[in-house]
Amino acid sequence: MLLRENQDQISAYKKRAKELVSQMTLEEKVLQMLHTAPAVERLHIPAYNWWNEALHGVARAGIATMFPQAIGMAAAFDEDMMREVGDAIATEARAKFNAQQEFGDSDIYKGLTMWAPNVNIFRDPRWGRGHETYGEDPYLTGRLGVRFVEGLQGDDEKYLKVAACAKHFAVHSGPEELRHEFNAEVSRQDLYETYLPAFQALVQEAGVETVMGAYNRVNGEPCCGSRTLLRDILRGEWQFDGHVVSDCWAIKDFHMGHHVTASGVESVALAVENGCDINCGNIFVYLTQAVQEGRISEDKITQACERLFTTRMKLGMFDEPDEVPYNKISYEEVDSAKMRALNLEVAKRTLVLLKNEGGLLPLDKKKLKTVGVIGPNANSRKALTGNYEGTASRYVTVLEGIQDYLGDEVRVMTSEGCHLYKDRVSALGQPNDRLSEVRAVCRASDVVILCLGLDAGLEGEEGDEGNEFASGDKPNLNLPGLQEELLRTVCESGKPVVLVLMSGSALAVNYAQEHVPAILQAWYPGGQGGRAVAETLFGECSPEGKLPVTFYRGTEELPEFTDYSMQNRTYRYMKGEALYPFGYGLSYSSFAVSGEALSGQEITAGGLTAVCRIRNTGEMAAAETIQVYVKAERPGTPNAQLKALKKVRLQPGEEQEVRLMLGAGAFSLCDEQGVRRVEPGEYRVYVGTAQPDGRTETLTGRRPAEFVVHCADAMVC
Repeated sequence: MLLRENQDQISAYKKRAKELVSQMTLEEKVLQMLHTAPAVERLHIPAYNWWNEALHGVARAGIATMFPQAIGMAAAFDEDMMREVGDAIATEARAKFNAQQEFGDSDIYKGLTMWAPNVNIFRDPRWGRGHETYGEDPYLTGRLGVRFVEGLQGDDEKYLKVAACAKHFAVHSGPEELRHEFNAEVSRQDLYETYLPAFQALVQEAGVETVMGAYNRVNGEPCCGSRTLLRDILRGEWQFDGHVVSDCWAIKDFHMGHHVTASGVESVALAVENGCDINCGNIFVYLTQAVQEGRISEDKITQACERLFTTRMKLGMFDEPDEVPYNKISYEEVDSAKMRALNLEVAKRTLVLLKNEGGLLPLDKKKLKTVGVIGPNANSRKALTGNYEGTASRYVTVLEGIQDYLGDEVRVMTSEGCHLYKDRVSALGQPNDRLSEVRAVCRASDVVILCLGLDAGLEGEEGDEGNEFASGDKPNLNLPGLQEELLRTVCESGKPVVLVLMSGSALAVNYAQEHVPAILQAWYPGGQGGRAVAETLFGECSPEGKLPVTFYRGTEELPEFTDYSMQNRTYRYMKGEALYPFGYGLSYSSFAVSGEALSGQEITAGGLTAVCRIRNTGEMAAAETIQVYVKAERPGTPNAQLKALKKVRLQPGEEQEVRLMLGAGAFSLCDEQGVRRVEPGEYRVYVGTAQPDGRTETLTGRRPAEFVVHCADAMVC
């Protein structure tokens, strides 16, 4: 039994928290609602800093395993892997916390309340923080988020391993430069159909301990003080029982950016009245004045503190150390050989093969004398990391990974090629000052591996150091700087070219699709990323990733960035043809799917089961993802949507049966009031290895099996 299921234990923690808080003065309670909660020595309460990060590893507090960025892990389409990663991160978090506590260190980034995962929907590829998410699909985001939270929070019946946080609640995905004043206007249909399902899954399935509010307003209400989001939906409809934290310094935006209040006192009263329990920042010090002026009752302050101390008790902070099993985790677990091996394996699973014309990949090193490795991301550590990152003990860039793999057997020649986004590498040089070097390397090489893309200095959070474009958002989907010219120069050399794209979001690589024989999307692959890329390029493993986002041909087909309607956004609503579709990804091996069937033709409250068999018909071990999509056949409904998935690993010639449950909810859609129901009528179910769109069929030569099912009577889900 997990702690979240052990109601007797949770009730005991609540009782203890209530007793503890009852002994505190108003001023003491108010200070406990800051992320820098001070010690209350007379009550034996130690100081605690609530702010810690674990997006893809323990962040910002020294050495820790740096897994691939979240968007890359999403590309693995692997629920079990996400739980394993979450558990590994929690192990390192506990190991570091135990050591830090032993030496009296309670600084920022050194607690057990991890502000991850980010389950916002990556609705627009220009959003700089999209690489923190699990992509554009609510179902995939929810499934991966649930498993990640389960891994973080652990399976003990009495204690949380760490406390996870679902952020940023809700309807939050840019623009970054406007976030402190922006009002996201969204219909109830889009709210419940797209923006809320992942949060609901984390609350109701995973029992996530914390929810973080977003900076923006939604339909006029600031998220961190929204009655609709925090009271009506989160605690009302979903019965959330944990605590709510504001995004950092978001409360001051109420009066300074959103202008829905007139002062700091009014802002903090609004936030706490609607259920925000802890302030990342320091503006909650105004709560004492708010109580004195009658703007909020002290009971609300007490309630918030009780929630916060309940969380700390779930983490074992007020029990004898020997009673908490996680206190036994040693610092030796951090950055161990086991962790490095897992990190490498995860990095391999994230890579998406977008093109492989003529079977250029995998490369055979026995047939090569010289390999050229070119591009601004070839030897870039920053291109490995993404944001909200920790510190790896070793960073293996793509160039280093290839050099290590080939050793002295094959000559590796390299050139930076161009700056990531400027027009020259040397400040005193002429524009395009590495072009002659590029041509020389190409001429000497049997094959060229070209590493292009972005890094977290070009896409990220507003205020991040180094963001060059639009406060972290991308102005367009083009390769920046001289990279497109570099690409064309390398292609014109006549040598076989492998393009390795390193980015946290979609890029419009239309020229590459037409002229480059092999393209590998590597995301920001983590500390072991270069090894993973090298071993994949040379056939030590087969790519198995699938795109968790649509790769568009350009921004021209997209609505305005500030438009939060889902019309013509993401694979679920787009009308045009993608460059590379959601759910798409190739393999070095080949697979045959057969025996596709459904358990019935009528949709009932019990749902349906999809069954198929998948065989590895290729010559190397590989993994494939069975994907099931559902389309409601009536006007105004979305395109076919992902509703079930299963990663399958097979040896050559091996076959496996896959059974996937489609609950009644898989056939449901939300009406204009946000009510989710299954309407009577016809539905199409697609079972295969990708979505049933024309572009995927063109790229793969395959189309999933199609079934027609019916619903006789409406069902509210």
